[in-house]
Amino acid sequence: VQLVESGGGLVQPGGSLSLSCAASGIIFSRSAMGWYRQVPGKQRRELVADITSGGSTNYADSVKGRFTISRDNAKNTVYLQMNSLKPEDTAVYYCKGTSFLRNEYWGQGTQVTVSS
Repeated sequence: VQLVESGGGLVQPGGSLSLSCAASGIIFSRSAMGWYRQVPGKQRRELVADITSGGSTNYADSVKGRFTISRDNAKNTVYLQMNSLKPEDTAVYYCKGTSFLRNEYWGQGTQVTVSS
């Protein structure tokens, strides 16, 4: 199983970024997918948003109304559209896949930096 994130970078406060996570080796359409982030100096990764195989979504309170998670089963890809970015959104963003057998897989992460 391989999850490959892309789309991170440097953006000014108030700006937007779109992250993508391409999955292979997993039955994507039957897998729940999620985005997590880890702030430097903190050991724990926090949930940003997730989406079930059926398309139901869930968001952290800190990103509600600003971030949107979506998936394209034909492309085995999950997306995170991030708008109105704040400096506190700065983190390494990780893609996570949970198979229908409840096995968990992680991508390598992509850096998002929000700074003027």
